[in-house]
Amino acid sequence: MKQLKYIFVLIIAVCAYMGNAQEKSVDLFTVPLSNPGSPGKLIVSQVAGSIEVVAYEGKEVIVKATIGEKEHCEDCHKDKNKEKAGMKKISGSSLNISAEEKNNVVEINNELWNRTTDILVKVPVNFSLKLSTVNDGDIRVTGVNGDMEISNVNGEITLDNVSGSASLDTTNGDVNVSFASIKKDADMAFSSFNGDVKVTFPSSLKANVKAKSDMGDVYTDFDMVLSKNTPEVDRDASSGSYKVKIEQWVKGAINGGGPEMLFKTFNGDVIISSK
Repeated sequence: MKQLKYIFVLIIAVCAYMGNAQEKSVDLFTVPLSNPGSPGKLIVSQVAGSIEVVAYEGKEVIVKATIGEKEHCEDCHKDKNKEKAGMKKISGSSLNISAEEKNNVVEINNELWNRTTDILVKVPVNFSLKLSTVNDGDIRVTGVNGDMEISNVNGEITLDNVSGSASLDTTNGDVNVSFASIKKDADMAFSSFNGDVKVTFPSSLKANVKAKSDMGDVYTDFDMVLSKNTPEVDRDASSGSYKVKIEQWVKGAINGGGPEMLFKTFNGDVIISSK
């Protein structure tokens, strides 16, 4: 007998705001899980706005949002504004967000492209995350235990008191992580282009570290056994070319070595600390 799959879909549209407030906070919806009490996964991807995920002692996913005003271009809208002369604006915001749940995987889709939307999600503690945003927002996670894949373009990534594993990348912003515990034998990566990369691990961390900062420095309070950087040789038999290069990576083992941990930034420092 084929196993039945449960799918929950909810779409909400809000178009009745009045007044001149710059932002509107909305309690969107609560998403039940197919298997309450079992580990789940949250997927959120949007263009503009922050994403915050907080673990709580519950068995559902709770979603809230704060919606900013539309961006205006005076030169672009002069003709349209003439048509609206003498009229009063009665709709200040519209929202179209959907959430689909299937086998404890909750995916939130934000189709509001012309406004920033700051999304707040409460999830059970044991939840994996796949989060991404592009403009006008940071990503913050607190207290979650799971595998976390997070990307940002113009903003920071902050993980506070989390457990599990993480793969984090941002272009313009700092990466700040504090682990309560880590997943055994899990490879991890933390990178930024313009920003510091600061990661705090339990003192029992076992890892093989590869770290690099082009315009900054690498710091750690772990007793790391460094490996010697050896030249990489590239031979091309057909053309007879011979190329040698040495990359400026810091490589070493912490507490005897373990899974691969990569730390990288171009303009900033890398700080690997223990607690």
